[in-house]
Parts: sequence; structure tokens; C-alpha cells
Amino acid sequence: MSRLLSALSALSLLAAALPQGASARAVPAALGGKLDTTPRTIIITAFEPEWVALESAVKGARSYRINGLIILTGQIEGRPVVLLQSGVSMVNAAMNTQLVIDRFNARRIIFSGIAGGIDPSLSIGDVVVAEQWAEYLEVSLGRKVGDRYVSPDRYAIADPLPGYGMMIPRDVRVGNAKEAPRRRRWFEADPALLTLARKVAEQTALARCLPPGETIPQTPGVSEAEGRCLDHSPRMVVGGNGISGPAFADNAEYRQYLFANFHAQVLDMETAATAHVAYANLVPFIAFRSLSDLAGGDSGANQSWVFGRLAARNAASVVTRYVAALPD
Repeated sequence: MSRLLSALSALSLLAAALPQGASARAVPAALGGKLDTTPRTIIITAFEPEWVALESAVKGARSYRINGLIILTGQIEGRPVVLLQSGVSMVNAAMNTQLVIDRFNARRIIFSGIAGGIDPSLSIGDVVVAEQWAEYLEVSLGRKVGDRYVSPDRYAIADPLPGYGMMIPRDVRVGNAKEAPRRRRWFEADPALLTLARKVAEQTALARCLPPGETIPQTPGVSEAEGRCLDHSPRMVVGGNGISGPAFADNAEYRQYLFANFHAQVLDMETAATAHVAYANLVPFIAFRSLSDLAGGDSGANQSWVFGRLAARNAASVVTRYVAALPD
């Protein structure tokens, strides 16, 4: 009880310190419980460019500060939403997806952001909406026996994947209120949300240039003009596989391995973690990832610092249109 009283006292002091009429609210982690009971679409971004691309779309915003995060509630295109920046990494994504499910009334979860392209048929700027997501660096580090590596895992996998050297993929055991725990490789996007994404894709044109006046990060060997526009028109692709792991991937050989074995279209550092948590909590999930680079398949240097903002904008513009098309 004394801890609760102390937390309430701290909350009162923080509220008193805010400017009159300010909407920001600092929320001590110890309090727990729902902060808002309105059923809302949870929109998650990983880092600043992805957040900035969506923040201005939130109307009537109210902000909360929890565990160092700024979380906005409000409306996008008249639909109630929560917007947060989870932070880069699988751990941040999982931790903060669970946090927002616990503190708000999550009707569905949408991830919006950038990714590396794995499928050679895709190009920078394309937006991919994968049907399912796997954690590709959930692996065993095998023991070398002769000229091969052997996994120490003793459980059977119905369709084991070949390893990449000593890194041997393994499935993760998880369940939810409807399904007993079992080994899973894939976490699926919600079928109804995917159907809507296909309808939105038919009506969506993506940008190939940054808006006039917006600066781009200085990149060695790339001029301002070269970094402003793509040399092709990006497109939206619904379907296929996405993969996530705690690594910034920029290796051509590993990219080829991932495409051949996971049949993946895109790779990032958060989405599968959010999909994993959404599955465990029975919250419908979908992700929109725009390619900022080719994960090692670029003909020159990695392009994420050149076209990352354009990719983030393309993902955000699709998500905004998608939220407008959601059922009431």
C-alpha cells in the first residue's frame, strides 16, 4: 500500500508541474491498469523517421509518458488510434507491444516502418504487407562434427530448415488462450486485415521522391539530387513472408540464404516480435514495411540512410489510407 501511495503522490506532483491545459501525462510504471478504455487501433513504429511520418496525422492527440516512451492517443481519419515508437530491436518491440496492450484497449495492431528487401523482384520504396512473420535468428549454434554442424536441440521439427554455417534455425514454443503451446515458426497476419490491405493496394500510388525542401542525411558518394528521388515507381505488394531478428542485415550471401530458405520478401528488427506478442494476446495484427535498402543486395553501399525517410513516408501514407478504410 505504501508503494501505491508513493506512486500516486509522484503522479500528482508530475501533473501539477505540467503547464495548465497541457495534455501530456506522466504515468508511473508501478500503477498499471488501463489508461484508456476506448477500443483503438494500435499503430507501432520503431524509430524517429517512422514516428515523424505518422505523428501529424493523429488529430486531437493526448500524450502519455510511460517508461521513457511517448504514446499518443487520438484519431487518424476519424478512427481511434494509439501511436507509439517502440524503439529498435526485438526486445523493445516485444516489451512495448505488451505494454500498450496492457494499458490501452487494443482492437488491432498495425506496424508501420522500413525494412530491407530480400526478394530480388522487389525494389527500394516498395511497401510489403507480409502474410506471416518468423524470427530468423532464433537459432541454435551447432557443434561442428566432421564437415557439418549439428544442432544440440532434441525436439523434432517437421520441416527443419538448413543452417547457415553453425547457425541452425529453430522454432519457438508459444501458445495463447485458444491454442496450447507448441513450436511455431510463423506468426500470421490477420486474414481479414490482409483482405482489406489487398483492396487498399488497388487504390494506392506510392511516392518516388521526397517533398521539396525536405533535407536528406549527408551520405558519402550520394548527392542531394540523387537522394531525393528513386529511378522507378514503387509499388505495394500484399502476401509472402517477412522475417525479423536482432541484427542490421547487410550481407549479400546471407540475404540469398534467407530468400532461398525462408522465402522471405522483407527483413527487419521488430515486426515478428510484435506479431509474436499479438498472437499470444489474441490481438489481430498486420504490418506495412517499405524497403529502405536491399539488406546487402544493393549494387553499391547500403541505401537505408539515403532512402529511409522516403520509405518511412510510403509506409505511413499507406497506413493512413488503410486506417481510413477500417470498419467502424
